[in-house]
Amino acid sequence: MVNYIWFFMIASGVITAALTGRIDTITDAIVKGAEQTITIAIGLAGLIAFWSGMMQIAEESGLMKLLAKAMRPVGRRLYPDVPPEHPAMGALLLAMAANVLGLGNACTPLGIKSMEELQKLNRKKDTLSDSMCTFVLLTSSSLTIIPGTIIALRAAQGSSAPAEVVGPIIFATMCSTASALILDRILRRFYR
Repeated sequence: MVNYIWFFMIASGVITAALTGRIDTITDAIVKGAEQTITIAIGLAGLIAFWSGMMQIAEESGLMKLLAKAMRPVGRRLYPDVPPEHPAMGALLLAMAANVLGLGNACTPLGIKSMEELQKLNRKKDTLSDSMCTFVLLTSSSLTIIPGTIIALRAAQGSSAPAEVVGPIIFATMCSTASALILDRILRRFYR
């Protein structure tokens, strides 16, 4: 459905520009948009390389495992049906730690590993378990303390203070995560 809406918007813009004799406006917008895309992509490539390297260092130094260990009491409450020493719990906590640190690119493979491990514990293989649903909600709401990608995007666009959004992002992601957890617990009671 969204594809149809986008097609309609683009087609109507091009037709309107052609009928009013302003097709050059469309051409200019396409060129400027392509320039911005390349600029942002190059800026993000550097950031992704930096944070991927930091994630690798954090993993090899044991920092991610230390953070995951510190989060273990929270993990037990969030995922009560996952045994504490099961590999699924470790994968869940590492993915959550990556999300908290704003390492979305690093979180993706950890999230996939988490879901694979949770599937091994799942009794109904064709239905998501409660832990899987909780994990998807928490990953989507994504409590973030260091929003590295947002800071990089702002810096790439020439912001004089790219990190000034950290406070509002922490507040917003705390609210979204709290809402996700509340909704998760409410829906669990209705669908058991």
